[in-house]
Amino acid sequence: MSSKKFYVVWRGSKTGIFNDWKNCEQAIKGFAGALYKSFNNEEIAKYAYQIGPGGNLWQKMTDKDYTALSKKMELPVLNSLSVDAACSGNPGIMEYRGVDTKSGIELFSQGPFEEGTVNIGEFLAIVHGLAQLKKEKKSIPIYTDSMTAMKWVKEKHVNTRLERSSRNKQLFEFVGRAVMWLKSNSYSNKILKWDTGNWGEIPADYGRK
Repeated sequence: MSSKKFYVVWRGSKTGIFNDWKNCEQAIKGFAGALYKSFNNEEIAKYAYQIGPGGNLWQKMTDKDYTALSKKMELPVLNSLSVDAACSGNPGIMEYRGVDTKSGIELFSQGPFEEGTVNIGEFLAIVHGLAQLKKEKKSIPIYTDSMTAMKWVKEKHVNTRLERSSRNKQLFEFVGRAVMWLKSNSYSNKILKWDTGNWGEIPADYGRK
């Protein structure tokens, strides 16, 4: 796969899609509140530019365009669940959620928790998704952008440096229940890594970057 990048600038002295970092840098340098992101695929960059920052480009993409693009590159399975977490500071106030990948409709959310980390939130989001999908008897995959959370789910163990305190007591109770669920249940859902470089932000992203 080509290593060439395409830079989308939504807010800057110039906006558009740039084929090299030099021109992108000129468009954003010294511009307060500049918004930009790099993509590994020009077609994805075009969609991202059209919908604006933080949007769900898969909701805008037609079936025809999806089919055509899938012949050129690997694309996410749209009949799936996407999960993500947000944390104000790390540790800090944390929340997580799961959304339908195609529509972006929020299917569940938890928090805010007073003191948490992004990794814990990502882990809880995956397990929450697994439990909910099992209850609904759905075998669709789950996408996450956290390799750490995927590892913790696989190992059924949360290797966090966050120390227990009165501020995060409830959060650790959630973690304990999640680990117990993993040890007591089986599931057929695949847990897949979201390819942010090629696909843009995961649909469950909170859009606060």
